[in-house]
Amino acid sequence: MARETMTCTDNRTGKSVEYPILEATRGPDAVDIRTFYKDTGLFTYDPGFTSTASCKSKITFIDGGKGELRYRGIPIEELAGKQSYLEVCFLLLYSRLPTEEEARDFDLEIRHRSFVHEGLRNLIESFPSDAHPMAILSSGVSALSSFYYEHLQVESDAEYHEMASRIIAKIPTLAAFAYRHALGIPLIYPDIERSFTENFLYMMRAYPGGKMKITPEGEQKIRQVEIDALDTIFTLHADHEQNASTTIVRGVASTGAHPYVAISAGISALWGRAHGGANESVIAQLEMIGDVKNVPEYIARAKDKNDPFRLMGFGHRVYKNFDPRARILKKLQDQLKEELGLDSKLLRIAQEIERIALSDDYFVSRNLYPNIDFYSGVILYALKIPRSMFTPIFVIGRTVGWITQWIEFKEDPASKIARPRQLYTGA
Repeated sequence: MARETMTCTDNRTGKSVEYPILEATRGPDAVDIRTFYKDTGLFTYDPGFTSTASCKSKITFIDGGKGELRYRGIPIEELAGKQSYLEVCFLLLYSRLPTEEEARDFDLEIRHRSFVHEGLRNLIESFPSDAHPMAILSSGVSALSSFYYEHLQVESDAEYHEMASRIIAKIPTLAAFAYRHALGIPLIYPDIERSFTENFLYMMRAYPGGKMKITPEGEQKIRQVEIDALDTIFTLHADHEQNASTTIVRGVASTGAHPYVAISAGISALWGRAHGGANESVIAQLEMIGDVKNVPEYIARAKDKNDPFRLMGFGHRVYKNFDPRARILKKLQDQLKEELGLDSKLLRIAQEIERIALSDDYFVSRNLYPNIDFYSGVILYALKIPRSMFTPIFVIGRTVGWITQWIEFKEDPASKIARPRQLYTGA
């Protein structure tokens, strides 16, 4: 809705043009410059789109200054650890939390859609054994488009629902298959008697034909505390507004490509170390530091402007205050330390880095707080999740966000093919 306007004047010609200001329900308003080139013969220049709104959205809201994150208007603090991940998926897809019956039905549907076509086994087995699971996962999701080609033309609400629930259900299976292929061990099929998060851990850890029970005592292969922790991590990763991978998904959607191809592109974008691969880099750096006694040396290097070394897992492009997801994971880390009796070398190194950084004016003045990658990497390591699976776990959580953003794009009559312009400086 536009009630006010902004006047733009070209100092070279004196020509002035007014542009409507679109009101936001939260956060900054936006200037509608869709006719700017037509009116002025100029482009706007915004590398990285730091000041550009590429779409209207009702899904997720972030206030980086306040450290605020909301899904469909609900603060993340009211969802993570209090609603199951699948209930959060329902919220993102349908703009409301499910009733008890709806939650049960959605859960059952996801369980029964978790199997993948046997033909995908041949694709997975064709990869080298040392292939990164993200490479296999991206290819597997792209291949899903050939098994469900009908989703290329999605029109009704029922078709949107089937397409979305199908990809949410199958991503954990493909991720677990990719992991087991890298180990050269038999693949484990989904068990429809298990919940979403439990089933993923089961497919990663089980032996063929073996039974795995969930016990609070932790005597079996999977502990309830592990399920709850990983479910919370999935929730915290479910969506994050117009980040790099989501922008890629919307961009591919704008071409009319198959939705699963758009998700595959998002997976490839997420793999980058500056995006979803950051939590892998956190653990790699902790391993490089090696011992608590070495932490001061690396802190000093991080503060030295002439040293290229940078601490991984600190600071955020959007959050200029504490990352709200990091606050939640900080509490979860402390809880896991007590419940699982954690006292690993890497955890002690991470806690010493955190202690120094939160009290050091260099980091505080620059808003270099620990972010979600810092804590999620440490927690996944504590849960004995292999480092190569950190980013696939991010994918599992983010899939619902990507597909919800894809649906919103397709249903928006103002959507058009993504085609940025350029400031040409060549010959």
